[in-house]
Amino acid sequence: MLPDDLPEDMPSFLARFGSDEQCREYLFKARWPNGFRCETCGHDDAYALRTKIVYECVACRKQHSLLAGTIFEQTKTGLAKWFLAIYLVTSSKGGIAATELKRQLGLGSYQTAWTWLHKLRKAMVRPDRQPLAERVEADETYVGGPRPGKPGRGAAGKTLVAGAVEAGRGEARGRRLGRLRLAILADASAASLDAFLAANVAKPATVATDGWRGYLGLPAAGYDHEPVNLSASGGDASLRLPAIHLVFGLAKRWLLGTHHGAVSEKHLPAYLDEYVFRFNRRTANLVSHGFARLIEQAVKTRPTTYREIIATPA
Repeated sequence: MLPDDLPEDMPSFLARFGSDEQCREYLFKARWPNGFRCETCGHDDAYALRTKIVYECVACRKQHSLLAGTIFEQTKTGLAKWFLAIYLVTSSKGGIAATELKRQLGLGSYQTAWTWLHKLRKAMVRPDRQPLAERVEADETYVGGPRPGKPGRGAAGKTLVAGAVEAGRGEARGRRLGRLRLAILADASAASLDAFLAANVAKPATVATDGWRGYLGLPAAGYDHEPVNLSASGGDASLRLPAIHLVFGLAKRWLLGTHHGAVSEKHLPAYLDEYVFRFNRRTANLVSHGFARLIEQAVKTRPTTYREIIATPA
């Protein structure tokens, strides 16, 4: 595991990671935390070739690139600039927009900055992350669109987003909330809601929801269902399910504040992943903890190109 005691201000960060060589040394430890091991023969010794990007096993001569199979694969930019990008992403409470990243790093184009941020967002999702547990509040909301939504479970021009957050009864103001999950849904049907919860919430967690019929099958699916009939109770959703609606409000303000609401439905899942990454580390030091975790995930995340990103289906 990489250390969490990382620089927390720009001068100390640049002193530690100001050169490509310093960044390569750190990335080597992230790629092989227990020391180098050949993927072909299992030998644990290698020597560096060229600029310490390629390592050759001393036993079988298999060559291993430090960057292959990571988000940095085939990059033409030095690692020091990549590390600075990760520092800027994790040191800013609200994140950073592509226009600002381009300006601060002196990148050649907006497209490059935008692509880098999307690669980092892919690395923010751990494939082995643990599902939510204990008591969870779940609901849906609509995001984006040029017009106000229609009443009920429909909103023209908007995107339906499901959310679930760990929350004990009465814990509404954020400090005692646990982890969060957000995802786009095709609709608010029972099939869509069941699939979202099955992918993100452990059984037999207690799931608090409103009285929407799409949640009626939760007991049969293995959950302890805690429905709130908003019409009968006379309360609105933000009062009866305060935790998830607090999160929805914060997420929408983040999208408007950092990204000015300029997020297409096609790429909204990536921005939701970034928000979840930030929310779930809100009580930790995001500068050190977030930086270390993002580097760890960057070397485990499949490389992707600009063409692949823009071709991602909605």
